[in-house]
Amino acid sequence: MDAEDQIDIRERLRAHSARQLRIAQLNMPDDWQAELRVMLHAERVAPPLLARGSDMRLFLESFAIFFVATMMFLI
Repeated sequence: MDAEDQIDIRERLRAHSARQLRIAQLNMPDDWQAELRVMLHAERVAPPLLARGSDMRLFLESFAIFFVATMMFLI
């Protein structure tokens, strides 16, 4: 192979992309729109108020620690 030779791989890339698209189409469920809607709805549901990592839970835990420390100081 000479330094001046150029390799044109565009057709190989197009063929590969077409194969990947067909594989994705074969793997997708028949009713993919309904499944997508269900998944999106599940992600949009608000987490519970005291869910792990929520701001309200962090506030309540911090307040409880502060309250207990204050009571221990006053006693």
